[in-house]
Amino acid sequence: MRNGKKIRLRLWLVFGLLFILIWWIWSWVPFVNHEEIDLNGGGGNSLRILLITDLHSCRYGKGQKRLLKMIDKSQPDLVMLGGDFFDDKLKDTNAMIVAEHVSKMCPCFYVSGNHEFWSGRAEEMKQNLRRLGITVLEGDCATVEAGGRLIDVCGVDDPVGVGKIGWDAQLEDAYAKTDGSHLRILLTHRPELVFEYEKYDFNLIMAGHAHAGQIRIPFLNRGLYAPNQGLFARYVNGAYRLSNGGVLYVSRGLARESTPGPRFFNHPELVVLTVSF
Repeated sequence: MRNGKKIRLRLWLVFGLLFILIWWIWSWVPFVNHEEIDLNGGGGNSLRILLITDLHSCRYGKGQKRLLKMIDKSQPDLVMLGGDFFDDKLKDTNAMIVAEHVSKMCPCFYVSGNHEFWSGRAEEMKQNLRRLGITVLEGDCATVEAGGRLIDVCGVDDPVGVGKIGWDAQLEDAYAKTDGSHLRILLTHRPELVFEYEKYDFNLIMAGHAHAGQIRIPFLNRGLYAPNQGLFARYVNGAYRLSNGGVLYVSRGLARESTPGPRFFNHPELVVLTVSF
């Protein structure tokens, strides 16, 4: 009997380890997440935005073929690169392949993340994107026409590179350049600075950084741990309605081999937002 119990225990252990391994591998499979956001009840206009965050120059097949195929199917009006597009350890090659591809699709905007600054080459990375025609936002605002309406796209650098005082100044400067009759969008890397975002009347704020807490807690939509948010992080995935009526959308991002911790219940994602306004 004792031998039988030992055998059963070992079998359960093996099955448990196999389940964890299979789920870990499955959690690395990238998804395209289609979301609909209705701003202020909608006004007959709609806009499709592709949000790419936290790529960290990770590999998605030879020549990024797998990722580019997913991007092509999204057919966006605007592309947003929400920081940590590059990495501080991995080469820029995979990120630049994606950047070159999306730069040819439609207007494309970029803000820095903490890893770009940690690399010590943030300005070089920005210049490489500018050469492709991508708009690099550093506390400023660009006005484009899409979805039948004028849109102010604002963006700020990551606080790691400019400091909190510099970040505050960038946010204020960017907002000051907006027009109240336009749709106001803010592209930022940090989701946790909600109290700062609520000081301004941005209709939509897009962020990344949290990696959905790396291990996402099902049903609660909380992250086990996220940088700058700690344990059971709140702003990690999806849409959050802010106190001033704006919407914060946080992407789970695309980081894989750049991050030592495994992803669980947390597929890497491209986000396609259909925004009604």
